[in-house]
Amino acid sequence: MLAMMTHISRLRLSAPRLLTGCAAALLLIPATGYASDTQIRFQLDWRFEGPSAPFLMAAERGYFADEGLNVQIDSGSGSAGAINRVASGAYEMGFGDLNALVEFLAENPDGPGIQGVYIVYDGTPAAVFARKDSGVESPADLAGKTIAAPAFDTGYRAWGVFAAANGLEADSVAWQNVDPTLRETLLTRGDVDAITGFYFTSLLNLEERGMSEDDLTIMPFPEYGVPLYGNAIIASEAFAEENPEAVEGFLRAFNRALGETIADPEAAIEYVKNRDGLINVEMETRRLKLALDSVVDTPDARANGVGDVDEARLIEAIQLVADAYDLPSVPSPDQVFSSSYLPSQEERMLFPAEEE
Repeated sequence: MLAMMTHISRLRLSAPRLLTGCAAALLLIPATGYASDTQIRFQLDWRFEGPSAPFLMAAERGYFADEGLNVQIDSGSGSAGAINRVASGAYEMGFGDLNALVEFLAENPDGPGIQGVYIVYDGTPAAVFARKDSGVESPADLAGKTIAAPAFDTGYRAWGVFAAANGLEADSVAWQNVDPTLRETLLTRGDVDAITGFYFTSLLNLEERGMSEDDLTIMPFPEYGVPLYGNAIIASEAFAEENPEAVEGFLRAFNRALGETIADPEAAIEYVKNRDGLINVEMETRRLKLALDSVVDTPDARANGVGDVDEARLIEAIQLVADAYDLPSVPSPDQVFSSSYLPSQEERMLFPAEEE
């Protein structure tokens, strides 16, 4: 009996030490909850519209969380803004025009490194929209005409590339730099002969103002000999080097959501509506489909998968941007884009291959 009581006493004395030891051990085990997730602040290029659907889907369906990520997605005010905010450290990743990234890197050779890590728009969405009643049926007919665009517009900045590809003198047109909210209105009123803008944005804006495709000659840059890439997911090099698994996880989650967006755009647009209940669902669904059909679903994406670049094309595109923008230097392809964080090619085959 005495031996049993002594044993119980020893257990009582050692229990606090046991509990303390367990608590200490628990502190050494990484928490799996919200607090331990890698946080990524992500800056979109524009408002919550149709093309932002896969990003918002990945967040709301928990695809980012499945990768151990806590992703904050904010609307933007243009590609340059997204790039500058990632460069400043305010955001770890973003979504912006690869051509604007080339420009940033050329003008900030000693600045913070930023890279494209996933090409979303395999071709630039830039397009020329011209009034047919101005006599414009082809690029050659633009000579002597007046074109309106904001000063930051990709179509305006890369006009020299479009002109050269179509046998036009770059200075053969007159430009009006205008506020983006006035661009389509000026064309609708006949104050200018043409405008440049993103295909899936300006077309819908013009239709809202009473102009139909029958009234327009539309010349998307990729269909008229311009090999530039469009928007890409970008990342801070410092963040990517310190957190490669986080960038890889972000791209896996996005790639998963993009595949589901391609399969069912109508369902995907609900995630945009959840972020902005005031959107016109029908219009944003159409905008999303136009974006997918025009710059995501391309022959190269079908042959090689979405997300990656063709190295020869990237080198050409960088040089074309450097010439058109009169850049002080030419960034290397490795500075502009890294494929090292991409999901496997098999995972990125989101479209059926082109039939022979």
